[in-house]
Amino acid sequence: MIPVDYSVLRALFLKYKFPKNKIASLENKGSLIRLKKGMYVVSPEISGELLSVELIANHLYGPSYVSMESALRYYGLIPEQVYTIRSATANRSKNFENSIAEFQYISVNENYYSIGIVQKTVDNKYTFLIASPEKALCDIIVSTPHLNFQSKKAVEIYLETDLRLDTSAFEMMNKSIIEQCVVTGKKKKTLELLLKLLSR
Repeated sequence: MIPVDYSVLRALFLKYKFPKNKIASLENKGSLIRLKKGMYVVSPEISGELLSVELIANHLYGPSYVSMESALRYYGLIPEQVYTIRSATANRSKNFENSIAEFQYISVNENYYSIGIVQKTVDNKYTFLIASPEKALCDIIVSTPHLNFQSKKAVEIYLETDLRLDTSAFEMMNKSIIEQCVVTGKKKKTLELLLKLLSR
């Protein structure tokens, strides 16, 4: 289900004398889930549809797209379950926590932000923005403090041991996305090593 603002809900309940109280009542019953102040989503028990954490992440704070480990997990490229939904944003960094998950937003510069964003459509019902696998890897490297490598082998060990990345996906990755990320200049040497590793 698509998250909705308080103003939209209020408009739906204008026939009630106190729309605010009706919304609060639905939240207390668990029919509505509060994502943050002024934003809600209908409970899956009422809608009969599973919640999309990717869609929720896009709506909670923007402009943003789901990235890093959250995107890699979405693509099935890492085995671990991800409990914090990480996104990149052109805005300042911010965190949210609600009954669905913890949502973390990492600030990146605007020129870098626009590279490698994919729009996913689910069952012709809704769309969300997510990093391509290549951009998700670049985002992890760019946004993780002190993550600087001096050799291609060091990058490979990090991807296989720390991230437990399925490196068989290297062959299908779009190297031009990483090349565009290199041009932006942040952690240029490490991203160039990643590019060399993918080009082997």
